[in-house]
This record gives sequence, C-alpha cells and structure tokens, in this order.
Amino acid sequence: MGGFSLSSDAPLGARNTLRVNARAKLLAEVNDPTKLPELLAYPAVQGGKVLVLGEGSNVLMAGDFDGTVIVMATRGVETIEREDRVLLRVAAGERWDDFVRWSLGQGFAGLENLILIPGTVGAAPIQNIGAYGVEVAEFVDSVEAWDTHANAFVILDRAACAFSYRHSSFKQQAGRWIITAVTFALPRERPLSLDYAGIGDELEKMGVTKAAPFHVAEAVVRLRSRKLPDPAVIGNAGSFFKNPIVGATQADALALAHPGLPVWPHVGGTAKLSAAWLIESAGFKGQRDGDAGISNRHALVLVNYGKATGPELLAFARKVMAGVEARFGVRLEPEPLVV
Repeated sequence: MGGFSLSSDAPLGARNTLRVNARAKLLAEVNDPTKLPELLAYPAVQGGKVLVLGEGSNVLMAGDFDGTVIVMATRGVETIEREDRVLLRVAAGERWDDFVRWSLGQGFAGLENLILIPGTVGAAPIQNIGAYGVEVAEFVDSVEAWDTHANAFVILDRAACAFSYRHSSFKQQAGRWIITAVTFALPRERPLSLDYAGIGDELEKMGVTKAAPFHVAEAVVRLRSRKLPDPAVIGNAGSFFKNPIVGATQADALALAHPGLPVWPHVGGTAKLSAAWLIESAGFKGQRDGDAGISNRHALVLVNYGKATGPELLAFARKVMAGVEARFGVRLEPEPLVV
C-alpha cells in the first residue's frame, strides 16, 4: 500500500487538541495524494464513513468514529511566478502556522494576522479561518481536492469555494472533497489590517511607529498568547463558538438593552455580535462541570481540564448555548465540527 498506511482501532487522543480519548475503526495516513482513489477503494474503507483530520484543532470528537479517519501527511511549498503576482502551492499536510511564518520570512504579506492558528493548510479553507479582522479566503487562489461525487481530482477557484464567515463549499457539502493542496496568492506589499481591537495598542507597547507585516505578526502572537490557552498545556479547540449574525433590528434592540455589547456591521444589512461578550455576561466564563468548562482567560474557549469525554464537553457547550439564548434570545453555533 505505497502512498498510505492503515491501522485499526486507532487512538485519537493525541490527534485532537481537545484531547478527547476517542478511537477510530481505521486510521489512514496519506503521504501521496494520488493514492487517495486506491485508499477509498480499499475493501475495509469503501462504502464506510470517512473523516479527514488535520491537527484536530477544529473538531470535537463526541464519541468513537466507526469509519476511516484520513490524515494528510503531505508536505511541500511550490512557488509559481506570475507577471502580476506570486502563487504559493502548499501541500494540505503542512502546518498552518509554519506556513505563515515561512511566508513572512520570504517577504510576503497578508497572513500576519492569521499567525499562531493551530491546524493544517488543508483545513484552512474549510472553515475559512479568520482572526483579528482577516480571513484566509482573501488569499486563496484555488483549492485542489479529490471529489468523491465525481470520483476525480478537481481544482476549485476562489469563487467555487463559496467563502463566507467561517463557512465554505467544503463545509456546506461536508465529506464531498478531500483537500490535497491549496494555492495562495500573496503580495509583497499590501495595506496592513490594524483596526481589530488590541493590535494598535500592542504595537504601541512594542514601540513600533511604522508597522511592517512581521510587527503585526508579533503583536498578534502576544495577544493570542495572553488571551488563549495553549492546547499543548490544556485541551481546547480555540474559539468554540461563532460570533452570531443577527438582523439589524434585533442588533439595535440588544445594543439598546445592553450598552456594552460589541456590535459590528455585517453583509446584507445584518450585524455580528460578540459571542465572547454574550457568554461572559451570561456568567459562563471560568465555569466548569467536572473537567469540562469555559476558559477563565477567554469566554469563547471550551476547555478539557483533564479527562472530560466528548459527550461531557458537548453537554457543557450546549449548556452555554442554552444559557445565552435564555438571557439574550441569541442562538450560538459551534465553530468546530462535532463528530
């Protein structure tokens, strides 16, 4: 089975950042994406459930997985020169943070606000990862994938990815595509994104008067390190809840009733609310049931303090969602995939 390896009854505790001790019926590590059709046609895999897992930083394993977990173990960055831009074709298995740091070291701009996000390059378009006012969709040129519906390798351009806030075609049609590589279009220069709360103050503390991309990256690293618990120290999947999108009328009413609530304009006349503010105001920041709880450092972060099971973490998340809805009439949604 050149190109991939298979193991049965595989432990996943070290393969998800919430540190849930789930198991997979089969685990396939793929180092040659051209072998995906062969893997999917393998008798033990064919016709069964399939889950593609990067670093497991955006997933909650609510139980054991009765199917095949596929891990893309591919590596490599290819530079493609164009007259008007430089394209970087990156293997799906590359670590996202490693790629961001490499791109900055090569003198490219754009990804500095997205530094220190855990996960792999292949997972980035699925969630349309974003942080500090920037989304990865802005820099995606195309995505290469195996289409399980067409049984063919395809290349989807940015429009076909249908990116929106924490969403994409890959999430809308979960399981259809297995991403093998992502091509990014990164400029050498672009206006810096400094409007997100905290970045300007952090740059000022750093003594930076004329910021460059690497300065912004350092500011974001400092902010994230202070606010978010390290998954290597305590199990978590980063921001567990999406900022809710509501109609303008509801947003105005909530802002009037709760003057401290952060509200940001969103597309189509809607508004985005701060999920962290809602959760903290509902009293859940720092609260825990057993080993499942909300971080005392950031209200968006669901944490596993030790040996919480997937069902226990999911139950606590649902408790938070119910509490916020009861107080504010706003329904939160989880950001990670619940399996």
